[in-house]
Amino acid sequence: MVGSVWAALEISLACISALGLISPAWFQTPTFSFGILTYCSWPQGDSWNQSCGVFRSLDDIPDFAWKVSAVILLGGWFLLAFNAILLLSWALAPKGMCPRRGSGPMPGVQAAAATAIVVGLLVFPVSLASAFAKKACGASSMYHGGQCQLGWGYVTAILTAVLASLLPMIGRPHRTHVQGRTIFFSSDTERIILVPERSK
Repeated sequence: MVGSVWAALEISLACISALGLISPAWFQTPTFSFGILTYCSWPQGDSWNQSCGVFRSLDDIPDFAWKVSAVILLGGWFLLAFNAILLLSWALAPKGMCPRRGSGPMPGVQAAAATAIVVGLLVFPVSLASAFAKKACGASSMYHGGQCQLGWGYVTAILTAVLASLLPMIGRPHRTHVQGRTIFFSSDTERIILVPERSK
């Protein structure tokens, strides 16, 4: 049961991250918006009539910092997706095959994904100094959007980073200490045996 909950959380997180990555609304003006992989433009006051484009390869991305950010963010997403698949396989596997099942997300993979997403989010605004961003945002510079405002895509990516950072902490197993007694679990009799602690 717990494994299924963690798998569902991890799959949801990977989907939210993917939605943020493909969003063209990381920075936007009234007539133009761009994201890490896509961009859109539309006539003034007619946002329903959009024409969008996609950066199909790293060579198409207009700035080096942008390329670095894209690679790091995609790496973070792949780690989230890998962890989600791993947790789903643990949740669906027969009981005897996975002795650690239900113990929550793998902290190492989850922490690496969260770190990659945070680093990618910190590197991306460096690209606001690029010619592409200056043309879209006016007087933009590193970490200054000019006429561009933060869009929902960047906010979604921030939310993903926060959730990816919190999940390993929530999933860490907690040990309960019963004062004055030692608890032994007997698998043969399926009983709990309480033994008083001996004074040292």
